[in-house]
Amino acid sequence: MHSSDLTRPGLRMEAVQTPVVPIVADLIRETPGTISLGQGVVCYGPPEAALRNVIAHGAELDQFYGPVEGIPELAGMLTRKLAEENRITAGDERRLVVTAGANMGFLNALFAITDPGAEVILPTPYYFNHEMAVRMLDCQPVCVPTDSHFQVDPAAIAAAMTRRTAAVVTISPNNPSGAVYPEKALRAVNELCRERGIYHISDEAYEYFVYDDRRHFSPASLDDSVQHTISLFSLSKAYGFSSWRVGYMLIPAHLHEAVRKVQDTNLICPPLASQYAAIGAIETGRDYCDERIRQIASNRRFVLSELKKLSCIKDSVRSDGAFYIFLRLDTELRDMEIVERLIREHRIAVMPGSAFGMEEGCYLRISYGALDEASLEQGMHRLVSGLNTIAG
Repeated sequence: MHSSDLTRPGLRMEAVQTPVVPIVADLIRETPGTISLGQGVVCYGPPEAALRNVIAHGAELDQFYGPVEGIPELAGMLTRKLAEENRITAGDERRLVVTAGANMGFLNALFAITDPGAEVILPTPYYFNHEMAVRMLDCQPVCVPTDSHFQVDPAAIAAAMTRRTAAVVTISPNNPSGAVYPEKALRAVNELCRERGIYHISDEAYEYFVYDDRRHFSPASLDDSVQHTISLFSLSKAYGFSSWRVGYMLIPAHLHEAVRKVQDTNLICPPLASQYAAIGAIETGRDYCDERIRQIASNRRFVLSELKKLSCIKDSVRSDGAFYIFLRLDTELRDMEIVERLIREHRIAVMPGSAFGMEEGCYLRISYGALDEASLEQGMHRLVSGLNTIAG
């Protein structure tokens, strides 16, 4: 008879890192008055029309499940959005699936395309939930460094591919670095995946958050991308929808049945209340997002200006998208030691770079999307003062 050790989880989960957000959140709770530049959310909520639409459809929120891939009205709206804004056509060759956030879309994709032992290429710094998901499925993350401005290197990605490679993941605009990958680089990665028979998973959750002269590009808009490109989107950021958990994925038609199996087992269907809220939000229109993103763009300019006061930055600071800045400090201290001291001694929270795969050197992620102007000004004063004291 097989006996198991009931004092520990399975080996698969022992290999998965502990999520850093709850760890930092615990430190914040232990230090009242801490301002957080840590968690990646925006400072505004969803449009009023989102809640109104939930109330209007209250009678339909009964004991019955909805369609596995999302209600047709929302799917139709998202299909039109992809055509108009991303130049992507969904139809017989590509299917749209509504998910409970882009994280669920990523996990759906991995379940559909990988076998145990498969390799998934993650440019570093990576989004930690992506790396965690890869390990949860008994797959192997293959970390490929980006350049000094956190831009992907298609040649390095090509060199990392093996016969076990199932997918290459790109996130643009990027979490945690704020980098926006140019069309030329994303075309090169997508073409490389097509040539090698490998999936390109394109995470575009921050697509509206681009600044100055940068432009967002969707690899699935390429003519020869249909069979190997998986695109992930989310309402969480642009519409202030994080807690509602609504995202969507566009997948090759041949993966549709596999993704349906995964989603039906894990979720059954996206929550109907959240889907009706999403319909109300999208009906409000993109202007709702753009107006509020202008404030976040102003936050970005202020943060970049304040960071010039730091004496301990090793590399030049740049951030063209999302609402993150990824700093490399000129110090021998460990990143988590600095995070803890910033919270306990200066009441300001950021995220450690090691959570994003940056083990060499000391990196910190700053998130500037969640605070109003006054809180951000106070937070940056604490951060600059704290870092100059601790690492200067």
